[in-house]
Amino acid sequence: MREIRLKTKRRTELVEITLQVQEALNGAGEASAALVFVPHTTAGVTIQEHADPAVASDVESALERIVSDDWRWEHVEDPDGPNAPSHVRASLMSPQVLVPLDEGKLALGTWQGIFFCEFDGPRERKVYVSPLR
Repeated sequence: MREIRLKTKRRTELVEITLQVQEALNGAGEASAALVFVPHTTAGVTIQEHADPAVASDVESALERIVSDDWRWEHVEDPDGPNAPSHVRASLMSPQVLVPLDEGKLALGTWQGIFFCEFDGPRERKVYVSPLR
């Protein structure tokens, strides 16, 4: 297993990590797939279009609108405000994606990229990459 570390800049932010995931797979040998896993309850990972940065921005805005900060939240853990919406937004994503490999390269479509999804930033975060045989 390899670890990617990143620093997010905003509370809600999609950060493309495709290149970092591919680099983490270097030397993985005969792996047939890569498991990309986020060990956080207020973050996730997704595969989305990476050619147009507006797509990531639209996903960020949509998730903030679908799960509003101004609801009456019962879980209020953070002194800066409730992070319950961050947990719900993360639940709408996934903590993991599985990507097949073709001769050691991520077998993503032309327009696809892997994105770390931050919902409680800015923070320092980890992403685990495990080659599967």
